[in-house]
Amino acid sequence: MLNMVSLHDGPPDLGCRQLGMERRRRSAQTASAIPGNQQRVAAMTASATVDVIIAVRNNAGTIERAVRSALAEPEVGRVIVIDDQSIDDTALVVQGLSSGQFAERIVLEQMPRNVGPAAARNRGVQLSDAAFVAILDGDDYFKPGRIRALLDRSDGADFVADDHLQVREGEPEDASSTTLLLGLEREIDLTFDTFVAGNISQSRQLRKEYGFLKPIIRRAFLDRYQLRYDEKLRLGEDFALYAKALAQGAIFRVIPSKTYIAIVRSGSISSNHTKLDLERLRDSDRELGQFASLTEKQRKLIRQHYESIDARVQWLNVIDAVKARDLKTFVSAFFIRRSTSSYLIGKLLEQLFVRFGRLLLVGGQTAKRR
Repeated sequence: MLNMVSLHDGPPDLGCRQLGMERRRRSAQTASAIPGNQQRVAAMTASATVDVIIAVRNNAGTIERAVRSALAEPEVGRVIVIDDQSIDDTALVVQGLSSGQFAERIVLEQMPRNVGPAAARNRGVQLSDAAFVAILDGDDYFKPGRIRALLDRSDGADFVADDHLQVREGEPEDASSTTLLLGLEREIDLTFDTFVAGNISQSRQLRKEYGFLKPIIRRAFLDRYQLRYDEKLRLGEDFALYAKALAQGAIFRVIPSKTYIAIVRSGSISSNHTKLDLERLRDSDRELGQFASLTEKQRKLIRQHYESIDARVQWLNVIDAVKARDLKTFVSAFFIRRSTSSYLIGKLLEQLFVRFGRLLLVGGQTAKRR
């Protein structure tokens, strides 16, 4: 039977962790009763130190692959799926997986309303009782051996991540379009400065998207500093959590293995965000800047990150002003700060080139018809 956990009836965090430990004990007892399973179950329970949290919405076509990839890792105790008000068959697919040997390793919770990925992940963290939690998106998956590789480098670290293979939706892993998120050649320990600077947009430079990493996270560190995902955010919630952890002195290790497969989709949240999403991410930098341990150099980096996000907000304001024929709002966006003005001019030129190219293409096609 599937573990169905009520959002309203469950005990507080400590109680949830005790409940999870009891479920694992019963799982081992039940599975051990099946002939031939004793050795496999003993090995699994001895090494299961990670719970995988999947916050999912409308991923019926990919959730089975994600769940199975996590369950295949011997170090994974449970896969905790938080269904954030899907309107497709995501929950039914997960329920279908919860039979036989997976009965006690899958937890499914269906949220009563759409709360966003941050709140959904926090619920998953609350339900976990493992020493580490790992985040997996519902359309991504692990390659075999990923969790073992991360745990092997976890000594003295609070976060351990690896590079990502970014695979376009519908294409194989070895397609020519597949890229690496970072392209690491050696192991690194991220500092606060490196992390924030790598997420700032700069002309002629690709950002090091450290905020997209999906590490295993030491639960004791999260609890010690009372860190959770910022539930106001529906964009950049990973960046905000990692930055706060680094500000608190977290050791964030990144290894060059490439065992997290990130599916690149045009419909993902990170590629389809609203102005409000950007504004909330931008404003979260103000909270980050309040950490007393930060140096002036680090506060300057936060301001630069704030301004880089605000430039994207102002671009959306410019678009709205054009649609509304609001000249005052259009012009004022260019006078906020020099960096914003440069960004907006670049975006306008980019749009001009795109439109000019379309005109040339249409003109060429018309000439051929004649």
